[in-house]
Amino acid sequence: MSDKVSVVLVGISGYGSVYLREILSNNESAYLKGVVDISPTKSIFYSQIIANHIPIYTNLEEFYNKDKADLAIISTPIHIHAQQACIAMENGSHVLCEKPAASSPIDLDKMILIRNSTNRLLAIGYNWSFAESVQQLKQDILSNKFGRLLRMRSLVLWPRNADYFHRSDWAGKKYHMNGELVLDSVANNAASHFLHHLFYLAGETISTSASIHQVCAELYKANPIETFDTCAVHILTSTNVEILFLASHAVEKDHGPKYKLEFENATIDYHPNKNGGNITATFVDGSIVEYEDPEKEHLAKFYHMIEAIQQNYTDVVCGPEAASSQVVAIQAMHQSVEQIPQFPKHWLAIDSSRKLTIVQGLQEVFQQCYTQFCLPNDIGTAWSEQGKMIQL
Repeated sequence: MSDKVSVVLVGISGYGSVYLREILSNNESAYLKGVVDISPTKSIFYSQIIANHIPIYTNLEEFYNKDKADLAIISTPIHIHAQQACIAMENGSHVLCEKPAASSPIDLDKMILIRNSTNRLLAIGYNWSFAESVQQLKQDILSNKFGRLLRMRSLVLWPRNADYFHRSDWAGKKYHMNGELVLDSVANNAASHFLHHLFYLAGETISTSASIHQVCAELYKANPIETFDTCAVHILTSTNVEILFLASHAVEKDHGPKYKLEFENATIDYHPNKNGGNITATFVDGSIVEYEDPEKEHLAKFYHMIEAIQQNYTDVVCGPEAASSQVVAIQAMHQSVEQIPQFPKHWLAIDSSRKLTIVQGLQEVFQQCYTQFCLPNDIGTAWSEQGKMIQL
């Protein structure tokens, strides 16, 4: 196994099962030194872990007291990402941490400080950023192939029912019961990939995302949670690129993710249902360039880290600097709307068979906002409340 990368996986249920499946299926490039989970029997791979004699630990410190690993994969709740990533780096492991990087800019700064002092690699697992097609697209943006970037918009409508918000003691929470900041929400969890993606493509270098100048948000909740399940956000970057991000779990049907990027000389669209999954760039002269659907490369991040360790890379394509805009944006959104309003009851409908709370007409409002590049309050939506403008 000398040529294989040794891995400790922290969090083996939920998204951690994706990594487990990949590593346990006779993987030729990596093997498990151990797994860390407080409830390992909940994993669908528990019996396979036992059969393969893979050690199970209840915390990361316990693992490092007995062993070491080339790579630590952190697939745990948001509020413990920073702590666990720092422990792993201080004990000699490179780190692949699931998104979002951290709950706050302060925690992210700690991660960067420890990365620099330990000389370890630290990657944040935003799937699309590691996809070859996205890397090519960003290189083309940086080379000015499409001209100056003007506006970006994204729409994500993904229904999530009561079970989703009851799946853990931190789901939909601002703070965990132990007092740690969480800020779990539609924009900081399920749809966070797509907000980050806009920031990443607008970044001025291949390893950074756009810096944020100002944020104005509309945040709402249809479900009884502390944060929000619906958001409409207008963001201006430091290079005057306008970003519109619309996302909700309180809808009846899946729609998106889709996005549109407007440049001086081209428009780039990603709409899987219409484009066959590809990213399509259409120039003003009518010519077209296509990039493969990044959804096809969900685990490119894992193999990027394997290669980075084996080839002694000094940097990764999506590190904490690239992930920082997402962390800053989420904090600013909560500052823009400090008390998140509940949708008026007469706008709500309950699908009891699906345990799903739906805001009537929301899907149509958000699709109109996407088309017109505006917030619900801009078009006089009855339930809309615009937040404060936050300058950064």
